[in-house]
Amino acid sequence: MTATFRAWAFFLSLGLAFLLTLLPLPGWAVELRPPWVALTLIYWLLATPERVGVFWAWAMGLLLDVAIGTTLGQHALSLAVMAWVAVSLHRRLRLFPLFQQALAVWLLLLLERLVSLWVMGALGQPTPGLPYWWSTLTGLLVWPLFALLGRDPRRGWPGL
Repeated sequence: MTATFRAWAFFLSLGLAFLLTLLPLPGWAVELRPPWVALTLIYWLLATPERVGVFWAWAMGLLLDVAIGTTLGQHALSLAVMAWVAVSLHRRLRLFPLFQQALAVWLLLLLERLVSLWVMGALGQPTPGLPYWWSTLTGLLVWPLFALLGRDPRRGWPGL
């Protein structure tokens, strides 16, 4: 596996996560959509923190803000804070069994949602209800499968 393919796998996974985030869903399923971009970033932040960091989270957050139509910087800030915490704790989180790792990922997703909620409150936007938090639970449930499926492209990266 060459370095070009590994970068290609990284960009392909982020592009797929971005498309899954923008995919139209029925009204009842919108709040249940896992935070695909955040999950993908967490995966790569834990797998290769020396190559993927806060910059990529900030850039993907800006793209999400533009695509979804939220306040510019809302997702960028929340994903960047989440990425900073994930990179800071990556050595510990990688050692956890998959179940405990899923719980840690859930906490990271909650942090991302809390920062986003803080931005909405600072801008005077209405506070979302309970369904706002449901995507973190679906992220918790999806993480074990997500992490297991992502292991093959990562195996070629040196130092892992």
